[in-house]
Amino acid sequence: MGTGEYLFLFRGLQWTLALSAVAFACGALSGLPIALARTSPWPVLQRLTAGYIALFQGTPLLMQLFVTYYGLALLGLSLDAWVAVAIGFTLHASAYLGEIWRGAIEAVPSGQSEAAKALNLGYASRMVDVVLPQALRISLPATIGFLVQLIKGTSLAAFVGFTELARSGSQLSNQIFKPLLVFGIVGALYFAICWPLSLYGARLERRLAGTAR
Repeated sequence: MGTGEYLFLFRGLQWTLALSAVAFACGALSGLPIALARTSPWPVLQRLTAGYIALFQGTPLLMQLFVTYYGLALLGLSLDAWVAVAIGFTLHASAYLGEIWRGAIEAVPSGQSEAAKALNLGYASRMVDVVLPQALRISLPATIGFLVQLIKGTSLAAFVGFTELARSGSQLSNQIFKPLLVFGIVGALYFAICWPLSLYGARLERRLAGTAR
């Protein structure tokens, strides 16, 4: 393999990182309202967001990508592969992050909310000033774990024609006929991204467990 082949793989890696960043950031922005709705005192919001989460957790990610890419086209929305997979992964991430953060919010001791109520703080103030800062700390290991899964899951975007790292590896392998070498490098690149994140998440989990004792 020459410089051109390595650069081709690194361009695919750049698209993998870009897709992961966009999906995680947009998923976080939409996942937080979902988590707040799941823990709100309003049953209608709880049921609606519970159904949304169940839909995305109960169906394969690949099917979700097919729906956003081909399904929207059938409705007259012909989207670029990049936009379609970004939407698909964002919806997927919002459901999972919403559920992770819902669990973290409910893990905050109820005495915290009761004390805030005693101080006559409204719902918004209780969540922003008291509950969410603690929930964020609790949720960090699981959030990082999901980010690792999301990065690896971007390889499924190849099935709808988006050229990220896995698809770049497949295209290069078909050109130079060295699948073991190419996919060995692709696997090493995924490992180089995901393993440090996994270590960091595990370290945070141990630290939080030690603090809780």
